[in-house]
Amino acid sequence: MLSLIICTYNRDKYLYDALKHIAENDFPVSDYEIVLINNNSTDNTEAESACFEQDFPQVDFRYFMEKKQGLSYARNRGIAEARGEILVFLDDDSFVRPNYLRRLSENLKKYPDVNAFGGKITPRYESGIAPKWISRWSYSWVSAIDLGNEVRLFPDNSFPIGANMGLTKRCIDRVGLFNTQLGRTAKNLMGGEEKDIFNRIKDLGGKIYYFPDIEVEHVIPESRTTTNYIRKMAFGVGISERMRTLNISTWAYFKRLFLEKIKWVGTLVLFVRFLFKLQPEKGSKLIYFRWFVTRGLLSRKKAI
Repeated sequence: MLSLIICTYNRDKYLYDALKHIAENDFPVSDYEIVLINNNSTDNTEAESACFEQDFPQVDFRYFMEKKQGLSYARNRGIAEARGEILVFLDDDSFVRPNYLRRLSENLKKYPDVNAFGGKITPRYESGIAPKWISRWSYSWVSAIDLGNEVRLFPDNSFPIGANMGLTKRCIDRVGLFNTQLGRTAKNLMGGEEKDIFNRIKDLGGKIYYFPDIEVEHVIPESRTTTNYIRKMAFGVGISERMRTLNISTWAYFKRLFLEKIKWVGTLVLFVRFLFKLQPEKGSKLIYFRWFVTRGLLSRKKAI
């Protein structure tokens, strides 16, 4: 059985449609369940969930409230409540394709050695227009990923993104749960919990597959394309990287600082390249993002 885990916090605007896209898949309802984790939402999340349950009674849908605030807490609650052997994590504002579940099931049968996986994520900008600063180097800022159209293992420097990813329950039993010191909460844009768990899987020799044909569209409101959002996100990335590496060792933290210097060299090269292409917005945003990541790495603050 597939367990589709959706962790939600104040996204009632999108939640019903996200659930509806799953329920309308061309896949037997007996072969999957939806586990919804409400992480202390203060909007109409509960009402939207009840509406979905009423409209799609044939779907195995279960609703839980997780009082501990934070995405990692919510994901871990989803894992505890899931009854399937395959755990699929989808965002509350990501919409699966009509053949998503069928394609996923086919891929899992074809690659039985899979420990974890991720799929293609295409941004759906609410404004209808991609921001001027978007490039292949900033694509992940809007939680988007595209590694091509062929099945492959994720490269060493890449890993699935939370809007469309999954793990086997057997794998979770080996590597443990999401680190609750990392990940977003209601008050900050920290991350790192996904990178942390996928690194643990890779350290144990686990295989993490990229399945291009399990695709979702991920809603990107204009608020997620602003300079202020990028600043908070970058600072959160820096803080989470500091916490993640220090949890390993002081040496791991200093290695990460050295890597940051290399990233700065690459960022400056890209900045110059975009200037020559007369695309200054793309280069300047890379500089801006890197500046606040570095500040987060060196800061002792928790978030901004």
